[in-house]
Amino acid sequence: MEDDRRLSVLHVVAPAPFGGLETVLRALAAGHAGLGHTVRVAAVLSPGGEPHPFVESLRGVGIATDTIRVSARRYFAERAAIRELCKSQQPDVVHTHGYRPDFIDGGVARSEKVPVVSTCHGFIESGTRARIYHWLQRRALRSFDAIVAVSSPIEKNLRDAGIPPEKISLVPNAYQPTATPFSRESARRELGLPDATLIGWVGRLSFEKGLDVAIEALAQLQRSDAYLVVIGEGQEKSALRNLAQRLGLADRVLWRGAIPNAERLFHAFDAFLLSSRTEGTPMALLEAMAANVPIVATEVGGVPDVIDSSSARLVRAGDAAGIAVALEATLSEPDRTAVRIQRARERLRQQFDVASWLSRYESIYRSVARA
Repeated sequence: MEDDRRLSVLHVVAPAPFGGLETVLRALAAGHAGLGHTVRVAAVLSPGGEPHPFVESLRGVGIATDTIRVSARRYFAERAAIRELCKSQQPDVVHTHGYRPDFIDGGVARSEKVPVVSTCHGFIESGTRARIYHWLQRRALRSFDAIVAVSSPIEKNLRDAGIPPEKISLVPNAYQPTATPFSRESARRELGLPDATLIGWVGRLSFEKGLDVAIEALAQLQRSDAYLVVIGEGQEKSALRNLAQRLGLADRVLWRGAIPNAERLFHAFDAFLLSSRTEGTPMALLEAMAANVPIVATEVGGVPDVIDSSSARLVRAGDAAGIAVALEATLSEPDRTAVRIQRARERLRQQFDVASWLSRYESIYRSVARA
């Protein structure tokens, strides 16, 4: 007999204002709430009373939220708050997202006899601190009831870390529109962009996202009318602006900061560039596919799970010259580019639909709840 009992799910996350993880979690929470399940999100935030964009976006789609405001190392206070939520809400499943909730909060739910699921959205291995954090995270995940990997390289990473294979499920991210897209002209007006060749880049300004490589590729692109439009924020912004200045590109790299629901604006671009050194299943890539924007991407992480050479132009990570060549071909060969756009759109429709994605997660929740 099929189990159709409604579930109670408590998600735990330490969110950024915007990002791929946050987009995935919002779609997951809203999707399951729409199917009749009880869904709450506990957001671990820094002290301060200002509204958090991600929390506000959850509330905007009707998701109940609990904010836990603690300083960076007040782990005992954070754990106490999660314990109280487990006691008061009595969820069927606690679902953690990111290394901090995995390491700090997952064990609290386990101690309260609540099954714990984690989604591994990706591992950042650059820098000693990040490597230590992710080593601790993978150690903690061994005691979880189920772990979701969003790409096959992440699945392998988890297996290599000693996590039992039977606990791991490969569930790539799905795509669901979050807002009505702007037309090409409206998107360009909204972003304040010139009437020129525009290459879109969307992501966190950090080493693993490879914006430095994108800027170097722009310097090698034989198109003086081409601009790189950067949507995102991050700790490396100052260094990246200096790089653009040194390469004589100060006027051709256009910084637009973090923008909520940036996918609405993708029609502004003549090409979308993903220059990452590592990835899970990048949501910006799915958004570009949905917007019918031609794609140049580095062949890293979960990217080959999403697109191939028939639907995008793929290059090696760190290869600025290769990116420049791929961008030039994309912009100068409209017939071939149109074929790739159509194939990308078809892959998105066939392989990344939301209904089956929600069903996969629901099955995982039910399996750990029964156990």
